[in-house]
Amino acid sequence: MKCQDYSLSRKTERDNLNLNPLQRGGVLPPESREALYEFSDGYSVCDYCSGRLDEIPRPSIHGFLEDMADFIKVDHARTVHGAREGKFAVMHAVCRPGDTIVVDGNAHYTSHLAAERNGLNIVEVPSSGEPEYRIDPVAYQEVLDNLYDRGEEVSLVLLTHVDGDYGNLTDAQAVGKIAHDAGIPFLLNCAYSMGRMPIDAKGWNVDFVVGSGHKSMAASGPIGVLGVQEEWADMVLKRSDRHHVKELEMLGCTSRGAPVATLMASLPHIIDRVSKWDFEIEKTLYFVSEMEKISGVRQIGVRPKEHDLVRFETPFFHSIADKHPRKGFYLYEELKRRNIVGIKRGQTQWFKCSVYGFSQEQVHYIAHSFAEIASKFKDMAD
Repeated sequence: MKCQDYSLSRKTERDNLNLNPLQRGGVLPPESREALYEFSDGYSVCDYCSGRLDEIPRPSIHGFLEDMADFIKVDHARTVHGAREGKFAVMHAVCRPGDTIVVDGNAHYTSHLAAERNGLNIVEVPSSGEPEYRIDPVAYQEVLDNLYDRGEEVSLVLLTHVDGDYGNLTDAQAVGKIAHDAGIPFLLNCAYSMGRMPIDAKGWNVDFVVGSGHKSMAASGPIGVLGVQEEWADMVLKRSDRHHVKELEMLGCTSRGAPVATLMASLPHIIDRVSKWDFEIEKTLYFVSEMEKISGVRQIGVRPKEHDLVRFETPFFHSIADKHPRKGFYLYEELKRRNIVGIKRGQTQWFKCSVYGFSQEQVHYIAHSFAEIASKFKDMAD
């Protein structure tokens, strides 16, 4: 059999400034790229395995998970294949088919899929709508009270710490207190926050927390992190009756090889960059202020920004697309000529982006490039 040309070469990060918020937190530091090479073979971390991935001493996955638990303030940490698998495992262990869970209106689709796959009923806490799409913790209380008045029990409360549509940061501690006061376990989805900003699961009344290694923790992936407090360890980390050493919800073992090796190698880098979160917010606020100097460009979501993921409404750029011979593709192409990528091809009416991890000089260059493109085609704008 002759295979097709799969064209696996990729120079996006080496040759360009990538604004894709899905990828900014997943850029590997040099030590993790070395680990990627060393552990690129399948099952390469299993040389000294005695049956449990989390107990492997060389490389010290066991020690790494202890450090990870301390980093995010939980009693137990495990790697999973992604944040979605962590959410599914928690729901499967804690809930039963037909149970009701409460989630925020900005929840990621994978939260819905995890619940649907577990046969759960989803009740959403609505956002404030246009233009902030804010999730108010008080709204969680109102939803829970309404369900209680109807005699409906809730098995789990889930909050998206930072949503992937608007980059809104919601007060996890406030929601956690509401859940705990109601006697309901609390799951925090930190796919866009763990590895970028400080996480304090114990201080925020969080029973379960999930993160994404490939999205926000500088790992090659697919890999995620699941944190569990001691009260729930017997349920979520329950062992198999048939294969006594294996943890049932983990299906025995999860990430093996390059994903876990790169996440391990990145942990010191992650700890250091989390300590500089305030600087990342300063750069984001500067970028937003520069972009909004362009006529008709407006940041959507909670203001001022508290996270690096930014969504802009850009009717100015969209009006240019109506007259430009390349239509909506012109913006992507103009940015690419300036070695800036990450905005989807053909997207001009709105877009999401992030300047996380860039230097102040690079952020200035990116903002200036957008302004330059706006000036170049201003005669085409309505």
